[in-house]
Parts: sequence; structure tokens; C-alpha cells
Amino acid sequence: MTQALIFDCDGVLVDSEPLAVIELLAMLDRIGAPVDSARIYDEFLGRSIQTIIDAVARDFAVDVRPALPGYREALAQRLGRELKAVDGMAEMIADCDAPRAVASSSAPDRLALSLRLTGIAPLFGPHVYSATQVRNGKPAPDLFLLAASSLGVEPRDCVVIEDSPAGIHAARAAGMRCIGFLGGSHAAPARLRERLAALAPDALIEHARELPNTLARLG
Repeated sequence: MTQALIFDCDGVLVDSEPLAVIELLAMLDRIGAPVDSARIYDEFLGRSIQTIIDAVARDFAVDVRPALPGYREALAQRLGRELKAVDGMAEMIADCDAPRAVASSSAPDRLALSLRLTGIAPLFGPHVYSATQVRNGKPAPDLFLLAASSLGVEPRDCVVIEDSPAGIHAARAAGMRCIGFLGGSHAAPARLRERLAALAPDALIEHARELPNTLARLG
């Protein structure tokens, strides 16, 4: 029986992915490492910033790190202007009695900002975890295992709600069940329906209102 829920943040709780892609594309173009949005969605969705640093160093022989403060500031400003919660997700979580946590590849400052701007932060209290807190980010299981341990729940009793292939792989590696979420506005450009379905998660849903019934079916 499900005892705890673990949510990804970007694309699941907050509709931030297209905003991040805009700023990431601009930064990479400025430093001479032009990529297109398709590659960002295909390779970097749900991954930590270190994945991008490594890929750009390998493919363009460019060090991203000096540009990161400017990127983070520009993204924070854009989030402040444009970020919205994913439709219906906060209401669904507020009605749920299960222990819950956020487990995200985003840095702690971006996580805190996103959850504060959308009013979601109080729903999770201290149980907000970043890939910076573990040795290996998604698709490794480390982050989800940290969240489960902090909640005091066995991995087999957790259900992860994720929008990225990396997140689904991480949930599986952690021994958790996983629901693929298609409700973010990046679902179409990121080809999430096709890509997540190919990984055969325990369920796929398009809207937060589907989550309670889906969890009941999973048992």
C-alpha cells in the first residue's frame, strides 16, 4: 500500500521547464555552445546542471561554469514574472494525507524560489531535497532514496510522480513505483507521451485530478 509520495518539482509541481529552456538556450548561445531546444529536452530534462556542464565541455570545449551566475539570475527573474503552479496539483496535494516530499534535480535556491512563488512550499515543509545533496543525480536512485529515508518510509512503499525519463529510471532503480506525468506545458515539445510510455511506468496521467484514482488503483 502506498505510504508516501515523492514529487519531482519542475514540470510536475511548477510549470517551469519552458522558462528554463529559454534562459538556457540564451546562455549557451552567448558562450559559443549553441544547441537547440530539442536537444535540451532530449538530453537534459530532469538532469542536474552538472550534466549540462559535462556535455558542453565535451562537445564544444567550453566551460559553462563562469556563465552560471548570470543564467541563474536571469532565470530567477523570469520565474518571478512568469512561473505558475501546474494546474490542480497544489489542491490535490493539500487534500492528500500521505507523507510527501519533493526530490528535484534543481539547485536548492531555485527549488525554494519556485515553491515559494507558487505557494506550494508549505505543503512539503522541510521535505524538499535537491540533487546537490547526493553523490549521484537522476537517473541514479540516490535522491529518491534520500527522500524515502528522510520520510521514514521503505522505498517499496513510495510512489514517485515524474515527468522525465531520467526520473523514471531513478524511481525504478530505487525500487519505487512511478507515475509519469504529462501535464506540463513542455509535454509536447519534449515528446513526453512517447518517451515516457516507452519506459512503461506504472501509470501515465495528464492532469493532477487523475492522481487520487491512479494511486487507489496502484494500491
